[in-house]
Amino acid sequence: MFEFEIHTRDGRARTASFATPHGTVQTPMFMPVGTQGSVKGISPQELKDVGSQMILGNTYHLMLRPGPELVAAHGGLPGFTAYPGPFLTDSGGFQVMSLGHMRKITEEGVTFKSHLDGSKVILTPERSIEVQEALGADVIMAFDECPPFPAEPEYIRRSLERTVRWLERCQAARTRGDQALFAIVQGGVHPELRELSLEQTLPFATPGFAIGGLAVGEAKEQMFPAVAFTAERLPEDKPRYLMGVGHPEDLIAGIALGVDMFDCVYPTRTGRFGYALTDRGRLNMNSSAPRRQLEPIDPQCDCYACLHYTRAYLAHLVRAEEMLAPRMLSLHNLRYLHRLVERARAAIEQGRFAQWALAWAKQYFSADIPAWFLTAVTLGQDSQRSILPPS
Repeated sequence: MFEFEIHTRDGRARTASFATPHGTVQTPMFMPVGTQGSVKGISPQELKDVGSQMILGNTYHLMLRPGPELVAAHGGLPGFTAYPGPFLTDSGGFQVMSLGHMRKITEEGVTFKSHLDGSKVILTPERSIEVQEALGADVIMAFDECPPFPAEPEYIRRSLERTVRWLERCQAARTRGDQALFAIVQGGVHPELRELSLEQTLPFATPGFAIGGLAVGEAKEQMFPAVAFTAERLPEDKPRYLMGVGHPEDLIAGIALGVDMFDCVYPTRTGRFGYALTDRGRLNMNSSAPRRQLEPIDPQCDCYACLHYTRAYLAHLVRAEEMLAPRMLSLHNLRYLHRLVERARAAIEQGRFAQWALAWAKQYFSADIPAWFLTAVTLGQDSQRSILPPS
């Protein structure tokens, strides 16, 4: 049911297909985030039209409102949301981390106050699995603790070891065989802790593995060595998921290092703030330049906004605070990221991923390409070279 088949390789980058009960997806892929069962401002049909393959739902938010029982009464998230394709649900671990002083972590689980009404809520590995089974996603995540950045190495060590114990409880709590449970590798930006997490997590042999604990405030010069170190040590024959990462440059660097799946709120959030994604960087629709430009956001883009509207019109909508503006910019940004990974897949299939990635970066950064990006692409091309911890 969850067959993962690699089709082509170019260095560490690869294309593959991943079969799920609600459809087979092509990787590398980007997953839009539907936090509360909806990708903000975008209809299910529009998600399909722009090329979305799998949507991420949020266990923490959906548990609190409307409640997993109501979602289950609709047959799970596909019936509840009218999006018929595959879903992935996170475990709630990241949201719990973001609650800060409003939560208490123990071996049993996490006790926290609801951000909705202040009521006391207890989330344990067993409860996380129970909720995710009710939500009915194709891929579910093991309950984990995502340490903040910065955090003391000793705290991260204790946290990751508890996450492994929680993973064991998650596996024991499962009652459904039609959901793929992914384990999450933690360890922050410390290679020795990543190694420890890998040693303790890989024996669980889950259908896929996620790289967690990154994109939480660390610099990219710190994040991508950790991605490289971890991805190389994950099983070759299972999907690798880099959690919470979705800036264009991060997708390409992650793909170069062998990552298959990504998610982030970035494309829709930045659209709501009035920015459009392009190969030349973010276009600020609040600035003066777009107000007189009669071309689309991107002449190469086939999204509804680019096919029908000029920059000048969209800039007008942004200034007028019309609801259509964030909808169209979010729609375009999602299509941009989907097109980006489609182009990456094509470059891998043609055996020219590194050349394509560097040509894209030269245009995107418009100045010197950052060293961390060059390192990721270079490492990704040398699939025989072992990635060692930074000295």
